[in-house]
Amino acid sequence: MTANPMASPSDAEIILNCISDGVITIDLNKRITFINRAMRQLLGYDEEITGQLLACDVLVQSNICTTDECVLERALKGERVSNYEAFIRRRDGRLVPTSINTDFLRDEQGRLIGLIEVIRDISIPKELTAKAAEVNELKQRLGEQSKFENIVGRSRRMREIFSLLPAVANSKTSVLISGESGTGKELIAYAIHANSPRKDKPFVVVNCSALSEGILESELFGHVKGAFTGAYYDKLGRFELADEGTIFLDEIGEVSLATQVKLLRVLEKEEFERVGGTKTTKVDVRIIAASNRDLAQAVKKGTFREDLYYRIRVFPIELPPLRERRSDLPLLVRHFIEKFNHELGKQIRQVSPDALEVLEAYSYPGNVRELQNIIEHAFVCCEDDVIRLEHLPKDIQQQPIEKGRDHTTSGSLKLMERDTILKVLEKTGWRYKSASQQLGISRSTLWRKLRHFGIQPRKNVAV
Repeated sequence: MTANPMASPSDAEIILNCISDGVITIDLNKRITFINRAMRQLLGYDEEITGQLLACDVLVQSNICTTDECVLERALKGERVSNYEAFIRRRDGRLVPTSINTDFLRDEQGRLIGLIEVIRDISIPKELTAKAAEVNELKQRLGEQSKFENIVGRSRRMREIFSLLPAVANSKTSVLISGESGTGKELIAYAIHANSPRKDKPFVVVNCSALSEGILESELFGHVKGAFTGAYYDKLGRFELADEGTIFLDEIGEVSLATQVKLLRVLEKEEFERVGGTKTTKVDVRIIAASNRDLAQAVKKGTFREDLYYRIRVFPIELPPLRERRSDLPLLVRHFIEKFNHELGKQIRQVSPDALEVLEAYSYPGNVRELQNIIEHAFVCCEDDVIRLEHLPKDIQQQPIEKGRDHTTSGSLKLMERDTILKVLEKTGWRYKSASQQLGISRSTLWRKLRHFGIQPRKNVAV
């Protein structure tokens, strides 16, 4: 088969021109000897490709050309390629995700004379799959978390925050959520969006600390083809994707001063240009920012613009660390037990008194996220229905008991411990041996705790 437009098409060529996958044949000198209609369309050529036959890496440029992954190079070494995903560059510069299959072409004597490639455009399936995955993930992440009342916390400071959230959600006001890592800043941002008039529009998250300055600017504002090396096509930025919705800028304190200027313009004028572009793009986006840094101090040091600081903190929310809301600890422990019972298919009922005492004493430098990780670790180690001290991470077990702990938290945990003991005693028919085994403590410790809590032992029961 050849690509000579003057030659009469063979039956094979007619058939290959009727299928939807791109097909090309290549000789051992990497020259294309046949290309079907679907492949021309995939590459962006509506007309016949005439003239001198082209080398495959000239016409069919991809991200694997000149690398060890080049399918032709692999075929020349005797390797067939099946369902290999790579990007093919169209005539207009746009990259198209494709799936490539190859096989060998041999003459009548069985000698290798070339290669046939079947190339399928998978951009639509990949786009739909990615979009569906994004929607499902967003639904899962919002779900119950989108309801203010389901954000766990009854401490005074958390109640004060909850009382303000409905009014904040119903406005377009810029919000700055501050707090240590792991305090739940992203959770609050999701809840604000999901309870706002924009709840049916996009919620776009950008972790500003995870991207370098050049990449972050392109991610936020997009870029035009040719703006920098590797910019083979126009790209939408996160602000365009969040149009009419909400954008959450996590760790905004890590943004460079140069990018801060562009963020300020979006906040003030709701417009920007893509990197390398001159066309002004208008957007309607609600901005929620978060930082674990003291941005007021950053302003004084000159690392964060004062005008941007006051523009994003129209409504500031400061989330307290877990050590300052210890009265929420019992609620959070119960919440994570229910969460991991559902996710891991277990039926853990409680935490033993000894384990509760250690959890009460710990300072939680990683805040609520660390507590969640501790409970998840315990779930992995626990094979019955009670989390015991040995199920907690070793470093948590070895933490010294802090003096002067929050008495409110201590009282809440002691009440939780008392309830746990009573429930186990009722379940075992007040059989102290069975109860102590389920609680993971000795019988003497159980008797001591009964006296401590003022629980009267039942008479006429087995011990």
